[in-house]
Formats: sequence, C-alpha cells, structure tokens
Amino acid sequence: MQRKTLNRFIGQIDLTRDLVMLLIIGGLYALSIALSNTFVNVYLWKQSGEFLHLALYNLAAVICQPIAFYLAGRLSKKIDRVYVLRIGVAVLSLFYFSVLFIGGGSIPAILLLGALVGFGLGCYWLAFNVLTFEVTEPETRDFFNGFLGLLTSFAGMIGPLSAGVIITAMNKTTGYHVIFSISLFIFIVAVFLSMSLKKRHAKGQFNVGRILKEKKLNHAWGRILYAHFFQGLREGTFVFVIVVWVYTVTSSELALGTYGLVTSATQLVVYYAAGRLIKEKLRKKAILLGGLLLYGAIFLILFNVTFTKLITYGIVISIAYPILLVPYVSLTYDVIGKAWKAGDMRVEYMVVRELYLNCGRIVSVLAFIAAISFFSEAKSIPVLLLILGAGHACIYWFVRTISFSNQPLKPAPGLTPQTEEEGGTGGSNA
Repeated sequence: MQRKTLNRFIGQIDLTRDLVMLLIIGGLYALSIALSNTFVNVYLWKQSGEFLHLALYNLAAVICQPIAFYLAGRLSKKIDRVYVLRIGVAVLSLFYFSVLFIGGGSIPAILLLGALVGFGLGCYWLAFNVLTFEVTEPETRDFFNGFLGLLTSFAGMIGPLSAGVIITAMNKTTGYHVIFSISLFIFIVAVFLSMSLKKRHAKGQFNVGRILKEKKLNHAWGRILYAHFFQGLREGTFVFVIVVWVYTVTSSELALGTYGLVTSATQLVVYYAAGRLIKEKLRKKAILLGGLLLYGAIFLILFNVTFTKLITYGIVISIAYPILLVPYVSLTYDVIGKAWKAGDMRVEYMVVRELYLNCGRIVSVLAFIAAISFFSEAKSIPVLLLILGAGHACIYWFVRTISFSNQPLKPAPGLTPQTEEEGGTGGSNA
C-alpha cells in the first residue's frame, strides 16, 4: 500500500490507509460519545437528584473498565483485535438501549449501567490503543494524537450543542431517546469501517504479571505508571461533577450544549497547534505547563459557582488539556516502544497502563463518596476538587526524569508494519 505525504495543513507526514481509517473510526466514536455521554450523567442524575447515585454509576464503570481491559487483552492474543473493538462497540450499544428501557431510578439499575459502559469502554479502548501503538511510529505519534484530539474537539463542538437543541425542542424524554438512537447508528457505521482495517494478531502467551514486575526493572515504565495513577485521580470525579454543575446552575440542556461548544472549539484550535508545535524536545515543558494550568483553573469554580465562571473554567482547561495530553500520550507510547519485548507484549503494556489509570479513578470516586456521605455536599465537594484536581499537575514530577538514548527513537519489532505493502502506519484518554 503506497504512502502519501500531505504538506498542506499538517506538514510533512507519511500516512497510509490504516492510520487514516483509525483516525476516522476514532472521530466517529468521539462524535457518538460527545452526542450522548455528556447527557447520560445528567439523564441519570435527574432520575434521583443525588450525587451519590451518579458516583455509584461512575464507580461501577471505573471498576469494570480495567477488568474489561484484562479480558479483552487475553482475547486479543487469540483473535484479531479489530473484533475486540467491535465487541466494545456492541456492549456500548447495549448500554444505550439499557439506559432507555431500564433508566437509572434504582441503585441496582445504576450499577448495571455503570458495569455495561465500563466493559464497553474497556474493550473499545484496549483495541484502539493497541491499534494506535501498531499503526503509528515515533515520527507520526505527535501528529496522530494531535489530529485525533482535533477530531475529538470538533465532535465535542457539534455533539453536545446538537443534543441540547434536540432535547430542548422536543419532549425531554423523547429528545434523550433521539440522541441515544443517533449514537447507536454512528457506532454501527464505525463497526462497518473497522472491517477495512488490516488484520493484526499478537503472538505468545498473555502475561500481565511480568509487565507489572517490569516497572521495577524499567525506570521509565514505572514513572509512566505512577503518572497515570495521578491522572486518574482527577478524572474519576471531575468527569461527572462539572457536567452536573453546569446543568444545576442553568437548568438547561441547551446551556450544557453551549458549554460543550465553547470548550471544544477552544480545544480544536489548541490541539491543532499542539500537534504541529510540540516536538520531542518540548514535551516535558508542555506537560508541566498543561498540568499547572489545569490545577489553576480549579480556583475559578471553588465557590459561588456561576455559568460565567464555568465557561471560563472550561476555556482554560480546553487550552491546558491539549498542551498536556499531546506530548504525554506520545511519550507514553515511546516509553512502551523502548520497553522489554514491546512487540510481543504490547497488549499487556496497555492493560497495565489502564489498570493504574483506573486505580486512580477508583480512589477518586471512593473519596468523593466518602466526602459527601460524611459531610455536606456544598462544603466537601470544593475541598475535594482542590485535592483531587492536583492529579494532572503531578504528572510532570514523574515524567521529568524519563530520558532516552541519543539515538533516534525506533519502533520496536512488531509495532509497526515492516513494509508499505503490509498496510503502513495506518489512538483518550479519559
């Protein structure tokens, strides 16, 4: 398969069909999630009006996600990982059906929904991350992560706003049904597109235990894992608290869509710039700057929360996230690419990374549940956000000592195609 070099807009980057197709699939996934996921938390919160129920839903999700990663990892060693990607999409489709027909009025239903979305996301992201690792090279990872972030931001612009308009214009229940149904259709399209990806099979036995031990032998790998734990500390709670705050302050799904439009439009511009400007020598400085901006933004919403403050907060973090994530994700893949038996054990590396990330999220949600159970929500949530929000700022502390040899980074055997004919080089958070 011939490579094509695009100079306009993206610079001198070698692309192949698999890389482009993976970007399209990632963009469709982002659009489906942007359309519905923001409103799932609000939809469930409106069932009971209690933060505790919403926290339990997210707790079930972050517990089941690493379990799904482990099971999907074992499965991907036996079958084509593209099938694992499709399994993840199928479970996510089942989740949306369940939201519509079961609702979230009881704790058992809340836990079931959380488990479904956790398993779906786990299977999808295991497959997507491994495919990203395989179809990108050190020279194309910054571009891939930056461009995927750009697509995600564009989806975040049109998704929440469109959903907000639909829900506002229709009967609220009917509007939610419509946007969840559209998400299902987009997932189906993504499944069909995945059929064009080149089949890729991993070799050898599935051995997560050995990669867990590797953190003691590989300084860079150990530091990356600790960084992911602290990344999860912020994500676990912030992912649902801010969304609900926007809705409770405005009592409007359209305002929530507007928030998504403004923040995602900002991200789109910054992701494009980050993908073009943040090169390897600037990675650590960018990670430090992004982490500090993310923590500083919290002080805007600690007390007397208004929609204006929330919008300002959203703009600041939309600038900070691309500055942090584009170099951070690329650095993570490069560390894995230089690690022991990266070609044969790439699936296990992804599983262990996800384990640490979700352990951070689990600790975060448990801390949130404990805080609102023993103290009033009004007093405990701002303090908790101030503590947990430092997670991303801690990432730099762990990655600052990671270094590679003076030799140019080379992909480990098996991570990228050896020839153009094999399919070429051709990835989210959370």
